[in-house]
Amino acid sequence: MIRRHFAWAAPQEWGNETMIAFLKPAAMARVNGPMIETKRLILRTWREADIAPNTAMLSDPETARYITSDRKPVTSALNGWRNAAIMMGHWALHGYGMFVVEEKSSGKYVGRVGPWYPPTWPGFEVGWGIAKEFRGKGYATEATCASIDWVFENLAVDRIVHTIKPDNTASQSVARRLGATIEGQAEVFGEISDLWVTTRERWRRA
Repeated sequence: MIRRHFAWAAPQEWGNETMIAFLKPAAMARVNGPMIETKRLILRTWREADIAPNTAMLSDPETARYITSDRKPVTSALNGWRNAAIMMGHWALHGYGMFVVEEKSSGKYVGRVGPWYPPTWPGFEVGWGIAKEFRGKGYATEATCASIDWVFENLAVDRIVHTIKPDNTASQSVARRLGATIEGQAEVFGEISDLWVTTRERWRRA
């Protein structure tokens, strides 16, 4: 019998974080995806450094009200990590997912925008979530337009939905700027959302 001996790295404390140091160089699996550049933004796949600002965005009650599953703020590092892991995992499982949106001028995390299609979802969605400090700049529309362009150029999708709560006036304004129209309602996380729809045909003519 061949015995294999593995050397494990000991955890090292770094502030409030626990780092694992590698004893020898390791080729780590990473999700490689596209990078999209717009006038003011960069859309890219996720990095470990995005976990903290994504968690901070979701800790804001007004933001969480519309994009967390229970409409409550994310208040723990673990739940923030889990949320980012879901976003990253969507890319690994399906080959597409929500992009991290980064502001070109500052390099700061702006939010997450892009495709989202978990089981039982009412359709193939392109959604958006923008951190509070970056709202009112048109970033949601700019990033979502780039995401929709990417979807129609790369995926066999002809109909995109945007699930928006009836009281979410800010996202309704974004949907209108996209040229989307309401085509019914659906239950999402136990609550009713309007289904705004963008079609390939309409997008091509816009």
